Order: sequence, then structure tokens, then C-alpha cells
Amino acid sequence: MADFVPPEFDPPAGLTAPRFRLEPLGPQHNDADYAAWTSSMDHIRATPGFTEGSWPREMTIDENRDDLLRHQRDFQGRTGFTYTVLDAGDVVIGCVYIYPLRSDPGPGAAHVSSWVRADHAALDVPLHRAVSDWLARDWPFRRVEYAGR
Repeated sequence: MADFVPPEFDPPAGLTAPRFRLEPLGPQHNDADYAAWTSSMDHIRATPGFTEGSWPREMTIDENRDDLLRHQRDFQGRTGFTYTVLDAGDVVIGCVYIYPLRSDPGPGAAHVSSWVRADHAALDVPLHRAVSDWLARDWPFRRVEYAGR
């Protein structure tokens, strides 16, 4: 199987924008991540990129931690990159997922999705713009599929 990103590529440690910042998602975010998405399940399901999927779904906080550990392993293994979205007060307000595009399994084709919690819905478009610009500027992808806003 071809690498998702080139071996010499150093994945960004995050992104800072005027109203939020991204950092790699990990188990240290479990409580805040769980609170963010469980408070906004209907809103997330209505977000472009999540309308046809099976997530979010009910799970325990321990199952959520296991999911965060999986995302962390993917990041370390360079098979996918998940970032938590934090507001200026370091409150988790969303996530960004960068994974191989299933319909184009060759190297450098990415499927990207993102969500913000319902009480930060106004940040959905700015997040999409910032991530789109970041992907074009700092990532080695030849193709990106990211549901428009």
C-alpha cells in the first residue's frame, strides 16, 4: 500500500487562526471532546460531510477515549490526521479529520471533514476556509475532497 503522505513530509503540529486553533487530537482531550460532540449530535449530523455517515452515535466516555487513541495511533502511523479545534479559551469546539480518499487510494488523495459544536456554528465556514487554505499551502496533497460550505 502506498504512503498517504510522503515519508519526508512532517505533518503540521497545528494551525492558528484568529478565532480558533488546531492541535493533534489525543486522549488528553477526552472529557472536552466528549462534551463537545455529545452536546451537538443533531448539528453535526446536519453538517456537510456527516449527513450520510454513521457518526456521531451514542457511545460511552470510555469508548470515546478508545476512539481518540485510535486517531492518535493513525497520526503517529501517518495513516490519518485528526485535529481538535479549540477556541481562544482552549475549549474543544470541534474536530478536523484528514484521511485517505477511499475512491482514489493512491498517495496524496485526501478526504477531509470537520465539525463545530452547535453553540459555535458561526465558526463552521471560517474553519472550512482556514483548513482549505492550510491544506493547499502546507500539505502535499494532489487531490482533496472536503464538503463545501
